[in-house]
Amino acid sequence: MRTFNLFLKRTFDIFVSVFFILFMIVIPVLIVVPIVIKLTSKGPAIYTQKRIGKNGKSFVMYKFRTMITEQYDANGVEIMSEDRITKVGRILRKTSLDEVPQLFNVLNGTMSLIGPRPMLDYQASRCIGEENLRFEMRPGLTGLAQIKGRNDIWWEERIQYDIEYVKTFTFWLDIVILFKTVLFVFKKQGTDVKPEYRGVSRFSKFYVPEENAESAESADTDK
Repeated sequence: MRTFNLFLKRTFDIFVSVFFILFMIVIPVLIVVPIVIKLTSKGPAIYTQKRIGKNGKSFVMYKFRTMITEQYDANGVEIMSEDRITKVGRILRKTSLDEVPQLFNVLNGTMSLIGPRPMLDYQASRCIGEENLRFEMRPGLTGLAQIKGRNDIWWEERIQYDIEYVKTFTFWLDIVILFKTVLFVFKKQGTDVKPEYRGVSRFSKFYVPEENAESAESADTDK
């Protein structure tokens, strides 16, 4: 039964991706948005990034660029990610249009419409035990975690929803998630990362394990 559901899932992925790319608003988006991005900030219109997908294999994920390309200011200080987002980028993120190029990832088989969101390399390496179940399925444009809160829940909660999705997957569940995602997009829910969710999770960029933090503090004391 699961094999049949997976077959339906892949067929549905291809059908919906082709339909949206060829017949819906995606074509105008793929033409207009890159032009607007190029006219309003320096850098490429499409942003590519290495992500970790099914079975822990890396792949190149596509997005519309929403940030300035400069990572450091004139004084050499790193600019925080939220301060690098352009005006156009904020609109793209609020409407989730920045994710549209990932339909090509769906077509080439590195992603699915529904599944756990693809992790960065350092995030994937921090998954332990049952958390690694999330890599048993293709990562998705959206997923159970996205309709349960998206950026309004802790990383650990998101992963628990990923695990739940993998364990309870059915084709019908994918349909439910897809339709609920559309509602979330229109309501613009969970598009911004709240300050309290930044830098506190072991999956965040600047996370330092307690033992490493203690070692660093001891080293500073010895100097």
